[in-house]
Amino acid sequence: MVDDCAETSQKIIGTDWSKLLVLIAEDEFLIKANLEDVVTEAGFEHRAVSNADEAIHALEEDSARFCALITDVRMPGRTNGWDLARRARELQPLMPVIYMTGDSAKEWAAQGVPNSVLLQKPFVHAQLVTALTTLLNDAATSGIGQ
Repeated sequence: MVDDCAETSQKIIGTDWSKLLVLIAEDEFLIKANLEDVVTEAGFEHRAVSNADEAIHALEEDSARFCALITDVRMPGRTNGWDLARRARELQPLMPVIYMTGDSAKEWAAQGVPNSVLLQKPFVHAQLVTALTTLLNDAATSGIGQ
Protein backbone atom coordinates (compact mmCIF):
# COMPACT_ATOMS: atom_id res chain seq x y z
CA MET A 1 0.00 0.00 0.00
CA VAL A 2 2.89 2.37 0.65
CA ASP A 3 4.05 2.03 -2.97
CA ASP A 4 0.67 3.29 -4.22
CA CYS A 5 0.91 6.22 -1.81
CA ALA A 6 4.42 7.04 -3.05
CA GLU A 7 3.20 7.14 -6.65
CA THR A 8 0.30 9.39 -5.69
CA SER A 9 2.63 11.55 -3.61
CA GLN A 10 4.99 12.10 -6.53
CA LYS A 11 2.10 13.26 -8.67
CA ILE A 12 0.91 15.65 -5.96
CA ILE A 13 4.23 17.30 -5.28
CA GLY A 14 5.82 16.90 -8.70
CA THR A 15 9.39 17.51 -7.58
CA ASP A 16 12.74 15.76 -7.26
CA TRP A 17 12.27 13.31 -4.38
CA SER A 18 16.01 12.99 -3.74
CA LYS A 19 16.01 16.57 -2.45
CA LEU A 20 13.23 16.08 0.10
CA LEU A 21 14.81 15.40 3.49
CA VAL A 22 12.39 14.60 6.29
CA LEU A 23 13.46 14.95 9.92
CA ILE A 24 12.11 12.17 12.14
CA ALA A 25 12.23 12.47 15.94
CA GLU A 26 11.16 9.28 17.76
CA ASP A 27 12.66 7.69 20.86
CA GLU A 28 11.27 4.16 20.43
CA PHE A 29 13.78 2.24 18.28
CA LEU A 30 11.30 -0.07 16.54
CA ILE A 31 8.84 2.74 15.80
CA LYS A 32 11.66 4.92 14.48
CA ALA A 33 12.91 2.10 12.22
CA ASN A 34 9.37 1.56 10.94
CA LEU A 35 8.96 5.29 10.22
CA GLU A 36 12.27 5.31 8.36
CA ASP A 37 11.06 2.42 6.17
CA VAL A 38 7.73 4.13 5.43
CA VAL A 39 9.34 7.44 4.55
CA THR A 40 11.98 5.74 2.38
CA GLU A 41 9.38 3.62 0.57
CA ALA A 42 7.39 6.80 -0.10
CA GLY A 43 10.44 8.22 -1.88
CA PHE A 44 11.86 10.59 0.71
CA GLU A 45 15.32 10.89 2.18
CA HIS A 46 15.36 11.19 5.97
CA ARG A 47 17.40 11.87 9.06
CA ALA A 48 16.17 10.10 12.17
CA VAL A 49 17.08 11.12 15.71
CA SER A 50 16.11 9.76 19.12
CA ASN A 51 14.89 12.89 20.87
CA ALA A 52 13.78 16.47 20.41
CA ASP A 53 17.09 17.90 21.60
CA GLU A 54 18.95 16.14 18.78
CA ALA A 55 16.31 17.27 16.29
CA ILE A 56 16.61 20.90 17.38
CA HIS A 57 20.38 20.66 16.98
CA ALA A 58 19.93 19.31 13.42
CA LEU A 59 17.48 22.09 12.58
CA GLU A 60 19.72 24.79 14.02
CA GLU A 61 22.64 23.51 11.93
CA ASP A 62 20.70 23.95 8.67
CA SER A 63 16.90 24.08 8.80
CA ALA A 64 16.62 24.77 5.07
CA ARG A 65 17.71 21.25 4.18
CA PHE A 66 14.61 19.75 5.80
CA CYS A 67 11.27 19.74 4.02
CA ALA A 68 9.19 18.37 6.93
CA LEU A 69 9.22 17.23 10.56
CA ILE A 70 7.68 14.05 11.92
CA THR A 71 7.86 13.99 15.70
CA ASP A 72 6.68 11.99 18.65
CA VAL A 73 5.16 14.21 21.33
CA ARG A 74 6.65 12.58 24.42
CA MET A 75 10.39 11.85 24.37
CA PRO A 76 13.22 11.86 26.89
CA GLY A 77 15.36 14.97 27.13
CA ARG A 78 14.88 18.61 27.94
CA THR A 79 12.35 19.27 25.19
CA ASN A 80 9.30 17.46 23.84
CA GLY A 81 7.68 17.26 20.42
CA TRP A 82 5.56 20.35 21.01
CA ASP A 83 8.67 22.43 21.76
CA LEU A 84 10.53 20.91 18.83
CA ALA A 85 7.80 21.86 16.36
CA ARG A 86 7.66 25.42 17.70
CA ARG A 87 11.44 25.75 17.25
CA ALA A 88 11.20 24.27 13.74
CA ARG A 89 8.58 26.88 12.84
CA GLU A 90 10.76 29.68 14.28
CA LEU A 91 13.53 28.58 11.92
CA GLN A 92 11.30 27.76 8.95
CA PRO A 93 7.79 29.25 9.33
CA LEU A 94 6.08 27.00 6.77
CA MET A 95 7.73 23.72 7.87
CA PRO A 96 5.19 20.88 7.62
CA VAL A 97 4.81 19.19 11.02
CA ILE A 98 3.30 15.80 11.80
CA TYR A 99 2.89 14.89 15.45
CA MET A 100 2.53 11.30 16.64
CA THR A 101 1.18 10.38 20.04
CA GLY A 102 -0.38 7.58 21.97
CA ASP A 103 -1.75 9.69 24.80
CA SER A 104 -1.46 13.43 24.12
CA ALA A 105 -3.99 14.05 21.35
CA LYS A 106 -6.15 16.23 23.58
CA GLU A 107 -3.24 18.67 24.00
CA TRP A 108 -2.84 19.28 20.25
CA ALA A 109 -5.25 22.23 20.06
CA ALA A 110 -3.35 24.10 22.77
CA GLN A 111 0.21 22.88 22.15
CA GLY A 112 0.42 22.14 18.42
CA VAL A 113 1.59 24.55 15.77
CA PRO A 114 -0.96 25.81 13.22
CA ASN A 115 -1.49 23.80 10.04
CA SER A 116 -0.01 20.64 11.50
CA VAL A 117 -1.35 17.09 11.59
CA LEU A 118 -1.63 14.79 14.59
CA LEU A 119 -1.64 11.02 14.13
CA GLN A 120 -2.90 8.95 17.02
CA LYS A 121 -0.76 5.83 17.60
CA PRO A 122 -1.19 3.26 16.28
CA PHE A 123 -1.80 4.50 12.74
CA VAL A 124 -1.43 2.90 9.32
CA HIS A 125 1.42 3.80 7.00
CA ALA A 126 -0.90 5.35 4.43
CA GLN A 127 -2.05 7.93 7.00
CA LEU A 128 1.52 9.11 7.50
CA VAL A 129 2.29 9.28 3.78
CA THR A 130 -0.98 11.08 3.07
CA ALA A 131 -0.38 13.60 5.88
CA LEU A 132 3.18 14.21 4.71
CA THR A 133 2.32 14.73 1.06
CA THR A 134 -0.70 16.88 1.85
CA LEU A 135 1.33 19.18 4.11
CA LEU A 136 4.17 19.35 1.58
CA ASN A 137 1.75 20.19 -1.19
CA ASP A 138 0.18 22.92 0.95
CA ALA A 139 3.63 24.29 1.83
CA ALA A 140 4.72 24.23 -1.83
CA THR A 141 1.74 26.30 -2.83
CA SER A 142 2.59 28.71 0.02
CA GLY A 143 6.17 29.14 -1.14
CA ILE A 144 8.24 26.94 1.21
CA GLY A 145 11.91 26.93 0.36
CA GLN A 146 11.70 29.98 -1.89
